[in-house]
Amino acid sequence: MSNDTVPSSPAPSAPARGGNLNFILVCVFIDMLGIGLVVPVLPILIGDFVSGRDQQAFWYGIMAAVFGLLQFIFMPMLGAISDRVGRRPVLLYSMAGMAVNFLATGWAPNLACLFIGRIIGGVSSASMSVASAYASDVSTPENRAKSFGKIGAAFGLGFICGPMLGGLLGDINLHLPFFVAAGLSAANFIYGYFFVPESLAPGAKAPFTLARINPFAALLKLLRRLEIRGLVLAFGLMTFAQMMLNTTWVLYTHFRFDWTPRQNGIALFCVGLCAAVVQAGLLGLLIKRFGEVRLSLLGMVSGAITYLLYGLATQGWMMYALILCNLLAFAAGPALQGIISKASNAGEQGELMGSLQSISSLGIIFMPLLGSAILGEVSHLPANDWRIGSTFFVCAIMQTLGLLVAWRYFKLRGVN
Repeated sequence: MSNDTVPSSPAPSAPARGGNLNFILVCVFIDMLGIGLVVPVLPILIGDFVSGRDQQAFWYGIMAAVFGLLQFIFMPMLGAISDRVGRRPVLLYSMAGMAVNFLATGWAPNLACLFIGRIIGGVSSASMSVASAYASDVSTPENRAKSFGKIGAAFGLGFICGPMLGGLLGDINLHLPFFVAAGLSAANFIYGYFFVPESLAPGAKAPFTLARINPFAALLKLLRRLEIRGLVLAFGLMTFAQMMLNTTWVLYTHFRFDWTPRQNGIALFCVGLCAAVVQAGLLGLLIKRFGEVRLSLLGMVSGAITYLLYGLATQGWMMYALILCNLLAFAAGPALQGIISKASNAGEQGELMGSLQSISSLGIIFMPLLGSAILGEVSHLPANDWRIGSTFFVCAIMQTLGLLVAWRYFKLRGVN
């Protein structure tokens, strides 16, 4: 987002045109469910179209990076377009595009068609900002935070359930999760087309300008904030480590432990459930017990140690045990965000959180390339060779660097 001065109407105190928040919640849930469905399956499916593990890792990294790049570009673009033409048409476009993406991926007879499906998905799946804008349109100022909380819950629930369901379906047939996801997206489109009204009042529509769709503007402004640059760097290193783990997890466990989509689906379900329990249930208690600064540092220590142990694990059951022992790491990100937020005034919070999200978006682009390149280099090694865990060792290094940067930042300012 840029700081252009754009004429706007004051936020309405009541829903603009009787919009349907429940539809948005279902939309977000199905979007995340559909994306989660393919997580434990897509890396394995790519193996059907290539000749070796190194090629499998390489092409999965390319597809994940392209998907992330398109999301990074199109997320602000779809948001700006929805300000101009309305939320409903953009949301319908997104749902139709996701249905086509899943169908194209499920039917793909070769790697090129699979790639085309993922391109369609990257262009179509960046609808989270539009869903949030719709929720803002149909909520009163007093209920707006509650509406955003519901969207966050739908987002999390979809991503908890998606990998589990995708793993179970993928054990039956690798293509089945894509067809189920396509059906869900198509059903959501049909419901939205016939029953969901536009939420944006005609007088509230804003002009479309190129400056408003620049995905780098907010990130560059954030990096100029000298007083929080150390925290931003620590957050970025921690986020990049998480993105590399997300990219390489399925192929790593497949190569090392011969895990099936079902086993990966269960593991990813455990990750999502642990994250939800900590962030939605225990975070307040942990902050009271340790404070945000100590909690962020302890969480980063826990994450660094766990990354190292992931790479050294010799049995599949150890991965489940490590997930359950790494609860503090799920609190590190929110704690660090809270500290960064307190360093900014109230009028900058939206832009600040958007800028931090742009760091995550960059991680989704670059970490798949780096992680898949490393995994491809070691994929020919025997399953019991410790070097096959190299991607997790790199994650541990990034997390440790982030920990040191944050610790130094707090020490220089006498914060504890």
